[in-house]
Amino acid sequence: MRSAYGAKENGIGQPPATIVVDVANVMGSRPDGWWRDRAGAAERLHAQIAALAASGHPILPDETDPPGFVLVLEGAARAAAARIGATAIGDAPIGNEAPRVAVRVVQAHGSGDDAIVALARELPGRRFVVTADRELRRRSVAAGAAVLGPGWLLGLLREH
Repeated sequence: MRSAYGAKENGIGQPPATIVVDVANVMGSRPDGWWRDRAGAAERLHAQIAALAASGHPILPDETDPPGFVLVLEGAARAAAARIGATAIGDAPIGNEAPRVAVRVVQAHGSGDDAIVALARELPGRRFVVTADRELRRRSVAAGAAVLGPGWLLGLLREH
């Protein structure tokens, strides 16, 4: 049975798309000295993505609304969490979050890849994972997410 007035087909009532960022992988894709200060590099990436999100422009194919972002921190980059307001995965319900924050930061207590896959599986709406990691790409697709490379995101940040 089709929804009334094409609401489903037009995306009415659908949650906005979410871009889940493998922060370690994106940081590692640009040689800007991130390895000397992983937490500082994570903070800089967060600030750039927050500015992009604040622009309010749609950036995904076939989307008319701006996406939300979830940045996943792991390892030494987790030190940035206190300075940028992170939540640990599992602290809040993923599928029924309210209110929606344009850029959410999640600390992975174990494997960052496992946290990213859990988000890809549990978030509502269209999900996109930004990573170049082949195994994570495979796992993300199996969890129902589309995958974009770090170059795509870095290109958007350069344009903004």
